[in-house]
Amino acid sequence: MRVDTSGGIAQSASQRRTIASFTSYRDAEHAVDYLSDNKFPVERTAIIGVDVRMVEQVVGRMNWGRALLNGAMSGAIPGLLFGWIFGLFDLINPLVAAFTLALYGLVFGALIGAVIGAIFYALQRGRRDFSSVTMMVPSRYDLVVDNEIADEAQRLLSGMTPAGGAA
Repeated sequence: MRVDTSGGIAQSASQRRTIASFTSYRDAEHAVDYLSDNKFPVERTAIIGVDVRMVEQVVGRMNWGRALLNGAMSGAIPGLLFGWIFGLFDLINPLVAAFTLALYGLVFGALIGAVIGAIFYALQRGRRDFSSVTMMVPSRYDLVVDNEIADEAQRLLSGMTPAGGAA
């Protein structure tokens, strides 16, 4: 991808060189911070996650009670916000109206959310009786720098403390 070189956001991969690899994002971030502290033009660097894999972490068993509760919680917040906003339009007594409509919105949103949660759980027909969180996790993080200044970046990183984890 080519972007305006005066701003130097990101250029094609052929114009960049990997100067270090890290096992954690925190270590890669520390290296870029170290370069920044040493007045290096960090706008010409990038942290790239490599060998990305999808991880689905199971967080619990799904049943009717949990489906209703999750649905109710998902509906309660938007209901509360909509009720509060509509209550603010009452010109005579906006504080009381906002509070009252927010409370009604919370209850109504929770009820509608619980019904929708139950419908979606029923449609699953027991095929997915668990809840989970999905995330993308790279196996390593490469620090890449524009070719013209890659040698300077490597020289600076060679002076970084081992806690940074540069490879």
